Amino acid sequence: MGKMLNPDICVIGGGAAGLSVAAGAAAFGVPVVLVEQGRMGGDCLNYGCVPSKALIAAARQAQAMRQAGAFGLVAAEPFIDGERLQARIRSVIEGIAPHDSVERFSSLGVEVIQETARFIDGRTVAAGDHLIRARRFVIATGSSPAIPPIAGLAEVPYLTNESLFEFTPLPRHLVVVGAGPFGLEMAQAHCRLGARVTVVERADALSKEDRELKAIVLDAVRTEGTALHERTTIRSIERDGDGVRLHCEGKNGGFDIEGSDLLLATGRTANHAALDLGAAGIRHDAERIHVGADLRTSNRRVYAIGDAAGGLQFTHAANYHARLVLQQILFRLPGHETRRIVPRVIFTDPEIAQVGVTEEEARASFGTVEVVRSDLSGSDRARTDGLERGMVKIVVGRGGRILGAGIAGAAAGEMINLWAFAIANRLTLKNFRDYVAPYPTLSEIGKQAAISYYSPMARNRYVRTAIRILRRFG
Repeated sequence: MGKMLNPDICVIGGGAAGLSVAAGAAAFGVPVVLVEQGRMGGDCLNYGCVPSKALIAAARQAQAMRQAGAFGLVAAEPFIDGERLQARIRSVIEGIAPHDSVERFSSLGVEVIQETARFIDGRTVAAGDHLIRARRFVIATGSSPAIPPIAGLAEVPYLTNESLFEFTPLPRHLVVVGAGPFGLEMAQAHCRLGARVTVVERADALSKEDRELKAIVLDAVRTEGTALHERTTIRSIERDGDGVRLHCEGKNGGFDIEGSDLLLATGRTANHAALDLGAAGIRHDAERIHVGADLRTSNRRVYAIGDAAGGLQFTHAANYHARLVLQQILFRLPGHETRRIVPRVIFTDPEIAQVGVTEEEARASFGTVEVVRSDLSGSDRARTDGLERGMVKIVVGRGGRILGAGIAGAAAGEMINLWAFAIANRLTLKNFRDYVAPYPTLSEIGKQAAISYYSPMARNRYVRTAIRILRRFG
């Protein structure tokens, strides 16, 4: 019989979500067992956010060298040293890894078991030679790349985020399947690092993003040299010498794409196959574990958070989930996920950041809304730094309440923080009108948008009513 453990909380998964729960509970002196079968730090540290942003940073430096002429400097085509680039990515991971390590969590008082976990009944988990019977379980097993059912794919070599950052040499012609955030981030980065890049998307690129904002980004990506095929179906894939050949069908008929390397960026699926969830009475499907707004599963002892629960697949969303679960387990306080307050960022150049609802979503849900726009070209700082391409777009409801904010432009991911705070605290544009922004900064553009909403014409309720009527019936 295995060794029996009786912690207050058993966390399954040592990625962003699980580590946040374990560290938070341990800080309050709560007995915690953490089970992780793979690398501590999970996808974000080892295969996702950290290495991808390190690669993007290198690509940004390469592009800056090409664009130096615009600043009165001598432009140069960068020499890309693939081995040194890979070494830097590894060094960035290694610099962060101690924070997520077994040693650190053991020092916090967490018992770490490096084994595969599986439920044997509704209140017991087996992990190696341990049996764990906890008061509460938190499943935080993350997700893995979804592999699309394309004929011939199984017979050709392909990359995913789990293999891309250890791939040397850099691709000559990278074909990316999927034009979501990760697909386009990697497409632009590799194009800037000297590869020829082609992206194939069966629907619209960045389909969840605001049309105006994504148009700015897609134009930039195409202008830099990436070939983007939207609404294109891949009929089959086959080897072509040392590379691959895709047989595609687009709006103008069939065509082939030849490339040296293939990257799959077609979404993610939850990691729960090994857990034997049925033994614990936990409802799930192939894509996710079913949870309520409180992140509880159909087994009241068990929560599922982060990518394992589907929905918002961001590291900051995983940390948000961890907080909601901890306040329920430790303090008996209610905790319900509110997705509209969670921002998202696409780290292309320019970036896209969004929080709350988009204009399309607002019109579908609220009917009458107003939209305030400000171009980054109106910012003095944007002009000094050569960053005029972009827009701030605010969706406004009754009384100036901020329903959503979207930004396409440099540092959009940084600028969205203030708007996320505003939406989480149900602020109005009046709150933005009254604060002082330092000059010259890119964030000033948000204040300019707020001021424009309260211009004399906009402030006149009769004029605003007439504008609404014209928009509705005109």
